[in-house]
Amino acid sequence: MGVALLSAKRSKDPNTQVGACIVNTDKKIVGVGYNGSPRGLNDDELPWAREGEFLETKYPYVVHAELNAILNSTSNLKGCTLYVALFPCNECAKAIIQVGISEIVYLSDKYSDTDIVKASKRMLNQAGVTLRQLDVELKELTLSFVGE
Repeated sequence: MGVALLSAKRSKDPNTQVGACIVNTDKKIVGVGYNGSPRGLNDDELPWAREGEFLETKYPYVVHAELNAILNSTSNLKGCTLYVALFPCNECAKAIIQVGISEIVYLSDKYSDTDIVKASKRMLNQAGVTLRQLDVELKELTLSFVGE
């Protein structure tokens, strides 16, 4: 989960930074991603608004962390575990199921009452994907790049 949270810091989304990390059955990292613009597009030239006219919001342009981790993967994902900061939406759930990821470990489920997440859980449960909310005791971890 630490790698997922660290990758989220790369996102330029001012409201919601999400990261994802996929590990295989040997716990080897095989994919990492964060929510951002598609490769080759300038993050600064696309909108990041949450509200307004559809084309002036982030929603038609952003690739979610889970999908980026899948697209950035280096191997077959069947049986892998996805670690993600925020419970996946229905569109990401489709991709997760399609590539054969068998478990999702997530931190937040703050949108659990939305139809998007309800649809996601319905599909994931039907596909037999294990869903596990991570209960962490460690609330903060600080990295320093300054030597002492």
